Amino acid sequence: MKYTLNKTGEIITLPLHDYFSGLKACLADFKVSYLIVIVIAFFASWWIYVPVHELFHAFGCMLGGGEVGTLNLSPIYGASFLKRFFPFISVGSEYAGQLTDFDTHNSYLTYLLTVFFPYLLTILIGIPLLKSVANNSTSPWINCIKFGAALPIAFAPFISITGDYYEMGSIIVSRFASFLFSSFQVERWQSDDLFKLSKELFFSNDVVRIGDIGGVILSFLLGIILAFVTYWIGRLWAKVIIK
Repeated sequence: MKYTLNKTGEIITLPLHDYFSGLKACLADFKVSYLIVIVIAFFASWWIYVPVHELFHAFGCMLGGGEVGTLNLSPIYGASFLKRFFPFISVGSEYAGQLTDFDTHNSYLTYLLTVFFPYLLTILIGIPLLKSVANNSTSPWINCIKFGAALPIAFAPFISITGDYYEMGSIIVSRFASFLFSSFQVERWQSDDLFKLSKELFFSNDVVRIGDIGGVILSFLLGIILAFVTYWIGRLWAKVIIK
């Protein structure tokens, strides 16, 4: 039992450990220019990662046998340019980007794959890139570029705890709820925006249901667990490819 608790605690602290290890490798010999490079690399990576992330949602849906109708993407992320290659892109979005029209053909596995697929980038690229900084095997300038570029990708699951990861949790919880209650509406707790969903369920004129409170909380907690599991898997992959 003690080993299990220690292991769980280690998994929870891994993201912070990797962040500070990378930061220390970059700024041990502090220079303002190093910090500037990190910031520039961060925003450049973010600008590239966001549209790729959204496209991966679409690719995940198609890979799972679903159909993609519309992917809304903000103009600042090159929506007009990308639309030439991906006709399903619509220029303009309430968010940075959002897959708004897709059909999973009522497959929960396809739905999960659609939501999760972009986080393969976290596992395969983001976390190994972040871990490589702590090795300190390259120049400080290269380390700063790698560190800044890795941050949006490596920590995407935690940025998305109230978004995609809540949605993943809600898909699973809703599935179990539908087994227990045949009349349950599986879409009721499912959303990629926890705050918007909470406003609709709990701060409208409708009566607040205890079941909704429990379902949303369980979905949120499961989403947090899935975010840490994703990071842990990325760490395992990083150990394989980083010597």
